[in-house]
Amino acid sequence: MGIEIDLTGRVVLVTGGTRGIGAGIAETFLRAGAEVHVCARKPVDDLPSHGSATAHFTQVDVRESDQVAELIDGIRRRSGRLDVLVNNAGGTPVADTATSSIRLHRKVIELNLVAPLLLAQHARDALAETRGSIINISSVSGRRPSPGTAAYGAAKAGLDNLTATLAQELAPDVRVNGVVVGLVSSEDQPDHYGDSDLASIVPMRRLAEPADVAHACLFLASPLAAYITGSDLTVHGGGETSTYLNTIRT
Repeated sequence: MGIEIDLTGRVVLVTGGTRGIGAGIAETFLRAGAEVHVCARKPVDDLPSHGSATAHFTQVDVRESDQVAELIDGIRRRSGRLDVLVNNAGGTPVADTATSSIRLHRKVIELNLVAPLLLAQHARDALAETRGSIINISSVSGRRPSPGTAAYGAAKAGLDNLTATLAQELAPDVRVNGVVVGLVSSEDQPDHYGDSDLASIVPMRRLAEPADVAHACLFLASPLAAYITGSDLTVHGGGETSTYLNTIRT
């Protein structure tokens, strides 16, 4: 018999929770009974839902401290509490490091590193009241070379360090963990990887689905992970096999 995680009565915020991995995370928490809030920089037509429950939406630029403060205050006014913060908002365009503008690099670092720090600062008191948790969505790009997305890879490496640091600073009131994501099947895949057969380089022989990432988040937010903080849960299907390994197998 499987273990069902019930988060009825919990309030969850998923940044960038309107599409892709973020929407998958939001829908999974809704399915677990939580009240879910999502935010994005632009308005959307369709929000994550499950049955009669639909996520609450706020239009926010998570790089702006005053907007983040109002977001957290608004959730507390509406729902009376905050139990889980999932720092999912992030991403990057593909750009050659030598020729792309410093303005682009700054924006990428602000979104992928500074924004999670701002959200953690503003949500800290609310999360401490509920003995809640922060989950930072990181990437394998922070642990290997990231050509074409240098600022993104550097920001995700910084996010991994931020996770470990905040876990010590905010303990024992707030747990802080990371989910390090590998190759994911999404609508943005062709823009980043073209038509490559990416599944062939993953030991599990498939790319992750948003639900794979969402289930890791659900576990880390649940009582099952009550003693887990400062950890990174890697969701990458075994990693990316190297050319060397492919050679010796033939």
